[in-house]
Amino acid sequence: MQLKDYQTETLDTLRRFLEEARVLGPAAAYAAITGDPEQQARLQGYAGAYKPLEALPETPYVCLRLPTGGGKTILAAHAVAVARDAWVEKDRPLVLWLTPTNTIRRQTVEALKNTRHAYRRALDEAFSGQVRIYDVADFTHMRPQDIRGNCCIVVGTIQTLRVTSTDGRKVYADNEEMEAHFSAAHFNAPGLERKEEGGRPKFSFANLMHLHRPLMIVDEAQNAVTGLSREMQARVDPCAIIEFTATPRRNSNILHSVRAQELKRAEMIKLPIRLFEHTTWENAVNAAVLKRAELAEKAKGEADYIRPVTLFQAQKRNGEVTVAVLKRHLVETEQVAEDRIAVATGPQRELDGIDLFDRDCPIEHVITVEALKEGWDCSFAYVFCTVSRVRDATNVEQLLGRVMRMPYARCRRERDLNRAWAFVSEPAFGEAAKVLTDKLVDNMGFDEEEARENVETESLLGDDDLFALREEAFTYRVPLAPEEAESLQALDGVSVREAEGGEVEITVKGPLGESLQDEIAAVLPTGSRRRFREAVVRHRAKREAERSPAERGETFRVPGLAAETQGEFDFADTDLFIEDHDWALSDHPAVLVEAEFDIRETAHGFEIDLHGNRIQHGFLAEEAELALDHPVEGWTPEALVGWLDRKLYAEDIAQDDMQLWLSRLVTWLMGRRGLEINSLMHCKYILARAARDKIGAIRQQERDGVYRRALFGTQARLRVTLDHAFEFREDIYRGVRLHQGRWRPSKHFLGPNRLPAIGITGDGEEVQCAQALDRLPGLRFWLRNVSRDPASFRLPLANGFFYPDFVAELEDGRLLVVEYKGAHIAENAETLEKRNIGALWERESAGTCLFVMVEMRLNGKDMRRQLLEKIGG
Repeated sequence: MQLKDYQTETLDTLRRFLEEARVLGPAAAYAAITGDPEQQARLQGYAGAYKPLEALPETPYVCLRLPTGGGKTILAAHAVAVARDAWVEKDRPLVLWLTPTNTIRRQTVEALKNTRHAYRRALDEAFSGQVRIYDVADFTHMRPQDIRGNCCIVVGTIQTLRVTSTDGRKVYADNEEMEAHFSAAHFNAPGLERKEEGGRPKFSFANLMHLHRPLMIVDEAQNAVTGLSREMQARVDPCAIIEFTATPRRNSNILHSVRAQELKRAEMIKLPIRLFEHTTWENAVNAAVLKRAELAEKAKGEADYIRPVTLFQAQKRNGEVTVAVLKRHLVETEQVAEDRIAVATGPQRELDGIDLFDRDCPIEHVITVEALKEGWDCSFAYVFCTVSRVRDATNVEQLLGRVMRMPYARCRRERDLNRAWAFVSEPAFGEAAKVLTDKLVDNMGFDEEEARENVETESLLGDDDLFALREEAFTYRVPLAPEEAESLQALDGVSVREAEGGEVEITVKGPLGESLQDEIAAVLPTGSRRRFREAVVRHRAKREAERSPAERGETFRVPGLAAETQGEFDFADTDLFIEDHDWALSDHPAVLVEAEFDIRETAHGFEIDLHGNRIQHGFLAEEAELALDHPVEGWTPEALVGWLDRKLYAEDIAQDDMQLWLSRLVTWLMGRRGLEINSLMHCKYILARAARDKIGAIRQQERDGVYRRALFGTQARLRVTLDHAFEFREDIYRGVRLHQGRWRPSKHFLGPNRLPAIGITGDGEEVQCAQALDRLPGLRFWLRNVSRDPASFRLPLANGFFYPDFVAELEDGRLLVVEYKGAHIAENAETLEKRNIGALWERESAGTCLFVMVEMRLNGKDMRRQLLEKIGG
């Protein structure tokens, strides 16, 4: 399973933290990463000061936040190898994998034991198939040779570590079947629980964990780690703890946070959620059945097989619409064949053994109460319908999460198959939308903005036309008889309340299409109908006047920079340039001088100097007898080269080239530096890190050279062309975090309420730059150019891309690109590189495009004056 970009970025952040923690300690590493401005913007207040575990202050403990559907478990599987390389530094670590419930525990064990499953394949690839999986209930099946020769993963729940539970009593108990794990050398090991004071250690699972210091993976088990007592933390003594969850607690050391919109762009989840509110549960069920049938018809045109499934939530046994009542309604009233319905509750488990993805599976509707709240996923689930009030229904977010997974993690040609659909019965229009929005935030890992944007409330009576009144409620006062008011109240999306003077106030909060307008007018007294329609026309005219250029359907395009490669003009990208450039790693010196990597033996291990940072590396207990000059079978220069070759695999470096360079490096370290092979083997993970940094520096040297030649060399051929344009339109940046400051612009392309976030603070220096731009004479409109968004305008750098802060269009048709340079940013190499590529883009546009890098004050001129001089004002 190919990881998505946001998943790779999550693992890269984890790797950087663990590598920095090895040198600086967990607290300093956490502060360094979360203090980065881009990471601060991503975390949005989630990260504070690092909070060490009470009993394990030097044990790295961090949490990775991913919304529901983000693939937390596959990332957990990959994280084992990341931690091995960056922190554990054992070829085959022991892993204690904690899940929130026994249901999830059993399913995780089943998936990890299945060699065809993506989770297991990730582990097998990382550990060359040397993987053993154990349910915590079967821990006595582990043998010492299993732990020595394999990556052993023990899957349990948080209750496993709590003495008050049955599982806890088992894992802390003395068990003679575990005796083989405890050699004579272990009897005096500190920190072990003993049968009696001064006696032998207990032959227990907990003591086994304590001896081997497992890597602890916590998969969606909120409060699992911080909820353990100091004593229990010390009993297990994990070497590192990595937690994956959608809704972390604030004291969980949140290192990285993924937004739901990133999942949507990666085609992992269906968004937005289309919510239809009905006044009766029968209407909601009928609409859900019809929608499923409509989606099934549309799915026939897709290349992949999809059979849309509806997930119904019935009421509990003491409710009105129980499982039996709902099933009878589906069969007798909705005419659904009984073999197309499956009931999945505690006593009725009709999904057991059923493969819902099988083409021959007839099931189209699943009825549950709460049984699917955990451990059940089928991306064919498209429609969710609850017959309870959403506020009263429990675990709605868990069930809704089931209909958000995208089949095959790939968008469909039919737009309706890229959305999730929810049908509910609520007496007050808009109540369900508020509840679902809260559920997305509180339980599914969405932030408030993207939750609001991705719950779209619809009325079956409203047209989804251009003038649907969505953003501002339409109100109208009129004298009505009680029976007339009651008729209006029965319409979906309409509410009625008493007002002064014997009138009632009619409110439409959802879309007011022509059909709903006619329904309302038909109920009103004849003399009021014309005034009502005139009020609708005025309201629509007001809303139309307030619409932004993007809402009116306008677009604008910013031409990209193209460079000639192999006789064709392609979008300028250093990755493309380097592909067309032949280079060899072995053409560069294979050396690591003392300042880059050095080893000194100490009484209990090694002191390693890595780029000026001192790392203490102690002997493992079972290796304590291996002195630096003691020969060990298999520890040869050839074996070290082979190990480094596997560890440092890179797609852009041929294997024979890599092996030649590594062989020269090992020869140089042993010959010119006089380091022993045992020393290098003991410290091979840190050596691999130093070698990787060296190779990265060589790679960047090659990229710098090819970048300069392709864009600034005498033979460079360039164009600024709309053939490689960036198009800005109304739906761009949907779900991107919005600006929270007080200021609202007048000429923003997306409108004053759709301004993407500027900087970290609400009204900082970048906002002042935006304000100067917004007031510029001759400006048609402007847009915040969101950094790293795939739709944003960008220019190539030697290592990645440059995303200027703002793009704008002037009334004379010229395009203006603005980068704000804060006073705290020095005129360094990166700033100069951005300035040069911006000037090159402007020069090649033949006067149609302008680029300017503005500062708060430059040569006595404020930002407005700098912008005016650039456009010739």
